[in-house]
Amino acid sequence: MKKIALLLLLTSFVSICAVLHSCSGGVDRADTSYLEEITIKELGEGFRNGTLSVRRVTEDYLLRIEKLDKSGPMLNSIISVNPDALKIAEELERELKEGNDRGPLHGIPVILKDNIDSKDSMPTTAGATVLMHSFPGRDSRVAELLREAGAIIIGKSNLSEWANFRGNLSSSGWSGVGGQTRNPYVTDRNPCGSSSGSGVAVAANLCAFAIGTETNGSIVCPSNNNGIVGLKPTVGLISRSGIIPISFTQDTPGPMTRSVEDAAIVLGVLAAIDSSDSKTLNPEARFINDYSVYLNKDALKGKRIGLLKNISGFHFKVDSVMNDAVAFMEKAGAEIIEINYPLGSGVSAASFQVMLYEFKNGLESYFASLGEGAPVKTLEELIEFNREDSVELRFFDQQLLIMAAQKGSLEEDEYKRSLAHMQKMTREEGIDKVMRDNKLDALMAPTGGPAWKTDLINGDNFLGSSSSYAAISGYPNITVPMGFIGDLPVGISFFGRAWSEAELLAIAYSFEQGTNHRRAPNYLNSFRFRKRR
Repeated sequence: MKKIALLLLLTSFVSICAVLHSCSGGVDRADTSYLEEITIKELGEGFRNGTLSVRRVTEDYLLRIEKLDKSGPMLNSIISVNPDALKIAEELERELKEGNDRGPLHGIPVILKDNIDSKDSMPTTAGATVLMHSFPGRDSRVAELLREAGAIIIGKSNLSEWANFRGNLSSSGWSGVGGQTRNPYVTDRNPCGSSSGSGVAVAANLCAFAIGTETNGSIVCPSNNNGIVGLKPTVGLISRSGIIPISFTQDTPGPMTRSVEDAAIVLGVLAAIDSSDSKTLNPEARFINDYSVYLNKDALKGKRIGLLKNISGFHFKVDSVMNDAVAFMEKAGAEIIEINYPLGSGVSAASFQVMLYEFKNGLESYFASLGEGAPVKTLEELIEFNREDSVELRFFDQQLLIMAAQKGSLEEDEYKRSLAHMQKMTREEGIDKVMRDNKLDALMAPTGGPAWKTDLINGDNFLGSSSSYAAISGYPNITVPMGFIGDLPVGISFFGRAWSEAELLAIAYSFEQGTNHRRAPNYLNSFRFRKRR
């Protein structure tokens, strides 16, 4: 295990150095602090007025990956870097100088979670050793849209293997390919997952923004633990084509950023119909080209927001920070209505059954899409591969893979009953009803607790979460930094009806601009309890 992990780390380090050397005659050790907390808009303005270079910014992000991810605090958030990143940057810089401006993401470096296909010279692994050498040779729809918009895919981020749908007592942010990702605020703490690497890369300013995916909590939890903004959109607003799946019903990609405005900008690029993903063909879908026009510092004024009181009490320090958030929103003119809204009976169990069925169906379809070169073709073959592998079962089992392999087709009654029950209880009898009965503009709750210590023996130590409401219903959810407990950030989630991203972004922006809780990490080795500001 140590030998393999060391080899992977050395390979990634050498790749970064080779990319930097190829275009600069050696690694430039210049100060990269100007990139810390820089926004998409600020980068774009610099590119257009000549104060920043697309190539230099790309090079400096790669240098930050070398300094912070592969050495220094060794965050281990990046699985691979794009060897063509600087060449692409130079081409995009030339386009700008010639007057060909692709829009707000032109020249902006992005990192993709490593379950999202891209045709660059990087594998798509889902963190699994069975896919270490899998090069799909195609873009996912997300990668295609980003590329068309001028974004530069500079790397792939580590994740909880198979997006955290594999086994018992797992540690978020661990994969057989990438090892364990570390939290940049306190490095022995967990980054949460499954979009752990994306969250850490954004928090540590290793990229301008990242793309994560969520089935239940995999965008909002790492955003909570890493002090960033994470947006899980309505399922169907962004295509899932070319993304290694868990659940056709619940999966969605989404932006992970340092600001709400950046999330709005990215969402406008990615929200689009895709004929190869039927969820995007919903006639009720609201595709908006520019969500940033809805951002308003005074958006909280007059809003009725439901506070889920049953998502409290799991951590008295989180409750204290939440009380401060409520006080701010009331002062900003919002009316906060306390609500007890537990998930309906049997909803979580139904969702689990749906994921088991859909994971088998979706993953085997993805294997088939790889063609004759696919390393495995069925879940049973994957399970057998893991049994023979020296890395995969050292810390964690593969019980979820085994359970999914035992399921039948999506025509079985158990699947159909479970799907109908969970959607009815979380939609028409859930969020829709609660918001209608209480005349609400949004719901809110703490996103989760502060990051726990990473533990490869006992696994994760979740204390509380509010992600299931939006995740199981397929409705939108945005988390924003809410404050700190000592040196560890915690977030607040705003969620609501389907296709209400514009309204939620406005509320989140108003909260963010009035509180300004986001701050860059200090890469501490151990937790310190400092006074709250």
